[in-house]
Amino acid sequence: MTDTADLASGKGHHDENFPVASFLLRPEHRAPVMAYYRFARAADDIADNEQATQATKLDLLARMRAGLDRDGPPEAVALGAVMAARGIDPIHAHDLLDAFVRDVTEARCADWDDLIGYCRLSAMPVGRFVLDVHGESRETWPANDALCAALQVINHLQDCGKDYRTLGRVYIPLDTGIDLADLARARATPALRAIITALVERTRDLLDRSAGFSAMIRDRRLAAEVAAIHRLAVSLCDRLATRDPLSERVHHGKLEAALLGLSAAVPALLRRAA
Repeated sequence: MTDTADLASGKGHHDENFPVASFLLRPEHRAPVMAYYRFARAADDIADNEQATQATKLDLLARMRAGLDRDGPPEAVALGAVMAARGIDPIHAHDLLDAFVRDVTEARCADWDDLIGYCRLSAMPVGRFVLDVHGESRETWPANDALCAALQVINHLQDCGKDYRTLGRVYIPLDTGIDLADLARARATPALRAIITALVERTRDLLDRSAGFSAMIRDRRLAAEVAAIHRLAVSLCDRLATRDPLSERVHHGKLEAALLGLSAAVPALLRRAA
C-alpha cells in the first residue's frame, strides 16, 4: 500500500458525530471547509489503517504534508490551493498532520494536560480553520478551542474500546489509574465507568467555557452551526454519564442528531434575525 487511496476507509462527512459543512453554512464557505475535511479524512484514514505498517503511514503522512505546497495527494494539493487563494495560515493543516503522526508513533496520554495538548493539534485547528474561512476574529479562538477539545474527548470516550482493540491506542489519561485490560472487555468495569464519568465532568467544564461561543461569531449561519454542535456535545456527555461505551450505543442516530441540532440552530438564527 503506497498511495493514500489504498488506505481510504470510505467514510464521509455524513458519517461524523458532528455536522461538517452543513447546509447552514453559506455556499461560498462550504467548499473550502469540505477541502479541509477531505484532507483530514485522508490523513485520518492513513493513521487508522489496521494493515499498513508504521513506516508506510509516516511516509504517506509526509507526502500529505509536502502536497500542501507542491505535487502530492489530491486532497493535500486541493487544500493547499484553497489556503493560498484565501490567505489562510497553513499551520491549521500542519498541526493536524502532527496529530496524526502522534497517533502513529505514540499510543498513550499521560494525563489530562497531555490529552488537551493532543487536542490542540487534532481538534482545535479544525475550528480555527473554519473561523478563518469566515473571516472571524481570533478573539473567538479560546471558546473554539474549548469546544473542539470537548468534541475530541467525547469521540475518544465513545470509541475507547474500539481504539484499544483495533489500534492499541489509549486516549484516556494513564494517571487516572486505568487498567488497560478493562478496555478489551465486553462491558465496562465499575472502575472504568468511574474514570469515564470523571472525564465526562471535565469535558462538561470545556463545554461550559464554550457556551458563549456561538454568540461571539459574526456570521449568523456559522453561529447557528456552532450552536447545533454545542447542543449535540452536551447531549453526548449526558449519554456517556449513563451509558457504557463498551456495550451500549452512545452515538446519535441521524434523525435524532438532526432534530437536536436544529433545536439549537433555529433559535440562534432567529435571535440574529431579530
